[in-house]
Amino acid sequence: MPENNARTPEPPRDGAPGADADGMSANTISGGRTSDDVIAEDVTANRGDSDDVAVGSPSAPPSGRRSAAPPTAPAAPSQLFVWLKEVATVVVIAVVLSFLIKTFLFRAFYIPSESMVSTLDVNDRIFVNLLVPEPFSLSRGDVVVFRDTKGWLSTVPDEAKGPFTWVQDGLTFVGLLPDNSEQHLVKRVIGLPGDEVICCDDGGRLTVNGSPIDETYVNGAEEPQIRAFDVVVPEGKVWVMGDNRNHSADSRSHMESDGGFVDLVDVEGKAAVIAWPLNRITVLDNYPAVFRNVPAGG
Repeated sequence: MPENNARTPEPPRDGAPGADADGMSANTISGGRTSDDVIAEDVTANRGDSDDVAVGSPSAPPSGRRSAAPPTAPAAPSQLFVWLKEVATVVVIAVVLSFLIKTFLFRAFYIPSESMVSTLDVNDRIFVNLLVPEPFSLSRGDVVVFRDTKGWLSTVPDEAKGPFTWVQDGLTFVGLLPDNSEQHLVKRVIGLPGDEVICCDDGGRLTVNGSPIDETYVNGAEEPQIRAFDVVVPEGKVWVMGDNRNHSADSRSHMESDGGFVDLVDVEGKAAVIAWPLNRITVLDNYPAVFRNVPAGG
């Protein structure tokens, strides 16, 4: 006889297709979601992750995993620090260049006396070419700065050291300030090694190797006093005189000390330029026309 009640379908047997370990349908997940849905979502998420990685964009972290925090960019240095660093770099470069220039090319000196007026005035600052007399030789008429190794100058008492004297000494050492020590002299070269220098002929002019010279560089504000001498310059030495003849304690005033000659090894260099004050900036001349007709010395 036909049964009145509907037949309840039997659950699938263990091991049969469509059964899982819990006896639930393979297509049914708790909450009404199917395994196919979960697989589709996983595939979609994985595909999105791989696509994101491929184009370099951050990927969403997998479910249940905590992503690492992105690295924090270092803070940019402050503008004040950058400015101070640039200033310090410029100062260091300036000091190094100044020291190299002062050591090998030019050196600044301060003029404390009137012995070279009107060519050089008191308080002038000059640059001295250190390449003369070596490797380039001196010429007659050159203005030179030389060390006082003969005792021409009186002894200068030591000055009291102030709290910032070391700053001035340091700037002088590197060449940023002129050397204002009073143990250097500045004069004009009149006689080179082998020259005979005589004062004076009947016209009151110097003669060098028998040739009279018209010294246009001499201070014309005063008539030079005649001080007779007759010298032959030894090898390795020069004869020097100041342009302000009546106010210059030069070779004429120190003939009792090594004949009044200056050793070439004591010559710091040739004065090339007046650098200060600004209204006196000029290149110093050695007046080659004055000595043009002077023959070579013996």
